[in-house]
Amino acid sequence: MKSDITSRKDIQHIIKKFYDCLLVDEKMIPFFKDIIVEKHLEQHLESITDFWNDIIFDTNTYQNNVMQKHLDKNAFVNFKKEHFTIWISYFFETIETFYLGDNSERMKSRAQSIATVMQLKLHLYEGK
Repeated sequence: MKSDITSRKDIQHIIKKFYDCLLVDEKMIPFFKDIIVEKHLEQHLESITDFWNDIIFDTNTYQNNVMQKHLDKNAFVNFKKEHFTIWISYFFETIETFYLGDNSERMKSRAQSIATVMQLKLHLYEGK
């Protein structure tokens, strides 16, 4: 039986498995090439773990602006709606593979909200 997300270690597990999927997807890898080339992947995963730990457990570890980071990245590699669809699909699948419960549902709900806001900020809903 699956348990709920109960610790930073659980979030770290989700992020690692999630990135295992992203980093082999040819449509997603362009967003991470610089992180890989500069050998910053482990640091990046820790930062993303901090971000989600703050959201799920109401901590205050993540010190960056997640929206600005994505807006900056968009200047070099354009986000499209399909990238967010892929991202959400892998994220939900990863969570659902390993965890079940209130925190798991909260993490998925927040991910969907964040993806929607990012798409709005990146003007991906215009000109349907």
